[in-house]
Amino acid sequence: MLRALLLENLHPFAKSILAAQGIEVITRTGALDESELIDALQGVQLLGIRSKTHVTEKVLACSPDLIAVGAYCIGTNQINLAAAAKRGVAAFNAPFSNTRSVVEVALADMIALTRRLTVLDKSMHAGVWDKTSEGAHEIRGRTLGIIGYGNIGTQLSVLAENLGMSVVFFDTAEKLALGNAQRMETLDELLAAADIVTLHVDGRDGNAGLFGAKQFAQMRPGAVFLNLSRGFVVDYAALAESIQSGHVSGAAVDVFPVEPKRRGDAFESELRGLPNVILTPHTGGSTEEAQAAIGQFTSNKLRDYVATGTTTLSVNVPNLALEQTTGIHRLAHLHRNTPGVLAAVNAVLASHGVNIEGQMLATRGELGYVVTDVSAEITSDAVEELTQMSQTVRLRLLS
Repeated sequence: MLRALLLENLHPFAKSILAAQGIEVITRTGALDESELIDALQGVQLLGIRSKTHVTEKVLACSPDLIAVGAYCIGTNQINLAAAAKRGVAAFNAPFSNTRSVVEVALADMIALTRRLTVLDKSMHAGVWDKTSEGAHEIRGRTLGIIGYGNIGTQLSVLAENLGMSVVFFDTAEKLALGNAQRMETLDELLAAADIVTLHVDGRDGNAGLFGAKQFAQMRPGAVFLNLSRGFVVDYAALAESIQSGHVSGAAVDVFPVEPKRRGDAFESELRGLPNVILTPHTGGSTEEAQAAIGQFTSNKLRDYVATGTTTLSVNVPNLALEQTTGIHRLAHLHRNTPGVLAAVNAVLASHGVNIEGQMLATRGELGYVVTDVSAEITSDAVEELTQMSQTVRLRLLS
């Protein structure tokens, strides 16, 4: 029986889908550090995590039973994808499932900050009736600057226009503008034009330190800043200074360079206690609807990989969309992408009298993936010969 370890309080769907496949599922509510994870993964084939558990090269090297990792979130920067691929560990994520949740909270943050609801709320709780329109604005007619025009950025763009905003965006990749959104050629142009600046970039290393003192200084006086992307892309000390000086009138931050592992742990930040600042504990995509969708999507990917070898939307191995087996057995062969591998696999099968019913091959960089359906039982000698091929990374025999 296969075993799965699910961490970080995943939605019940994550467990039930795998369990229905006959997989033994172990669940834990919190994240694990490197040594804890290594211990927990002994005898485990499938791992499910969110953003706080890091699957390092050492974890992968010490977990020979592991065949797949599911990131029950958008990002995968917490997984060493290259090291996983080299060991034949497929990785999957949920790139679209919580898009709407993040977009909605971004809109809520923008409205709350431009109306200074945080300041008014604090005064009311302190027993002070401070009725004033000073510093409060509508978002209608204001310009939203979106940095990162991917799934979240584009949906936010459309909804912001429906609220009467003008939208400008900047992305390092060529992106088609939706609606009346206008592409800015440089980040400097966007900062000069926007009343509200929101970050929706991915977790690639090149985005580290993207936004610092220079960028805050280039923002319009009184502009609002949001980061619901990655904590390490922003210099929060510089943001705190900009808020204290009044240059930035408000900020909403959902992600931080260092985040507590477990619910209830202590949280420290230079942004705590500042006026008109909304701090949330990495909950941009944490709605019940989004977590249910993520649980279904990622567990379905893991289930399908185990059952049929399907790797569609894997982020680190070649992608193949596969149905149920057409023969008696299915061989899923991850290998180093060198010439002659397919011929070598077929030669081994032929030498053992195994007839091929169907076969598919895909490559991705240095990795290849060939899936072969055969019409006869495969002997242990044939399996051993395929396993010992110099190009073999991982061989799985699926009934």
